Amino acid sequence: MTTRRTRPAPRPPEGTPPRAELARQARTVLADAVRIAHWAAGAPGPGTTAPLAAHALERAATALELSPAQVRAGWDRARLAGLIELHGDTARPGWRLRAWDRDDSAVLRGWVALFDAWSLVHAAPAGIEAGAVAEAVEAVPQVLSLLQLSAGPVTVPALLDLLGQRVAELHEERCEVPLGPGRPATATTAAGATADRPDPAATTGDTDADLNALLLDWALEGLAAVGALTLGHGHATLTPLGNWAVWVKLEQICVAAQSPAGNIEQSAADMLLGCARLTPGPARDEYRAWLAARTVGSAVAELLAVARGQDALLRGLAFEALRVVGAPAEPEVRAVLAEPSLRPYALLWLAEYEGNDPDDAQDVLSREEATWLWVDTAAAVADHGETGLLVRHLDTAVQGTVPALLDEVRAVGHPRTVQVLVALAAAHPDPALAKAVRRAAFQVHTGGA
Repeated sequence: MTTRRTRPAPRPPEGTPPRAELARQARTVLADAVRIAHWAAGAPGPGTTAPLAAHALERAATALELSPAQVRAGWDRARLAGLIELHGDTARPGWRLRAWDRDDSAVLRGWVALFDAWSLVHAAPAGIEAGAVAEAVEAVPQVLSLLQLSAGPVTVPALLDLLGQRVAELHEERCEVPLGPGRPATATTAAGATADRPDPAATTGDTDADLNALLLDWALEGLAAVGALTLGHGHATLTPLGNWAVWVKLEQICVAAQSPAGNIEQSAADMLLGCARLTPGPARDEYRAWLAARTVGSAVAELLAVARGQDALLRGLAFEALRVVGAPAEPEVRAVLAEPSLRPYALLWLAEYEGNDPDDAQDVLSREEATWLWVDTAAAVADHGETGLLVRHLDTAVQGTVPALLDEVRAVGHPRTVQVLVALAAAHPDPALAKAVRRAAFQVHTGGA
């Protein structure tokens, strides 16, 4: 069969290192996180919340010859990058950890997940209003775009000017008056100098400029902490990884989904990825061709093995392929009802197999199962889709309101909850909603209510 692409993949900017080199850099940034993830995956009960339990922290520091602070930071990074996942009181290796040494795409996706969560990695300055912090996070993409377009060092004053303009635009869009005085008295700038702050009687404009400077320092330090940029004396520069990530987001590229059709000789995982961008009709043709080259038993077993993995896109596609199998797959699908990660998909498959209208099949799911499936689908969109799809996915939630959705998402315990909420907050155009989603991600990440 001839192979084809649905569209040519855009080429990265000239000078961008090869993917193998970018992946090497990402592995370097996450080296401690990988070590801690391997330790956590093999250790009994390392802890159930984002901060490691004290006894586990001590064990990890001793075993890995790291300081407690390094272990705590690596633990957080490992969770945010999808290297480890908590299931009850057990830490299990995430799919990215298992693929870490052989799959450059998995490495880069893991680093991008950490990059998206930079504001969780580096704590915001104490005493700053949450609304001001949220505005800074919302303004950072424009700062990153300027750094990417400049293709070199950009002075801190230029970045501060852009941040201030964007924050002012956010105020104007919301018809807000400028924030008043009463901010912290001193702050250390990214250039290394300590600036005097005016007293509360100073002008509002000066106070806002001081606050923006403090928040810019925090953002630049947070982005540097995840390896997205480097800080010099009074300037910042994107690293090759940071430059590539910003370009990827600007182009809305899904690297993993750019694979050709014509997958009869591929593994189940590669075949499913090859069908990810096909419309339903051509995708079913691909599934049928792939199934025809295998015995039914081996094909079903391979598809279910892929569904048990940590890539949510492949999980959903595996059950789409099983729909083409039909009756011969029914005993195996029914047998996986006891597996929490597969149960919602299996229930929907069985409902449709038994003759229910696909539009009504969702009725067979409990509220918790529907919420778990919503998060799992959102994880697939975040990993493989485009920004608009993730925003529109909100409309599919059964809760009806965002506050109710966030409450139930926090409670459902999906291992990708934090990453999904961070990605949704980054994508949503409504600042107030994005702020609420970002707050929920922070609460899940820290184990708060």
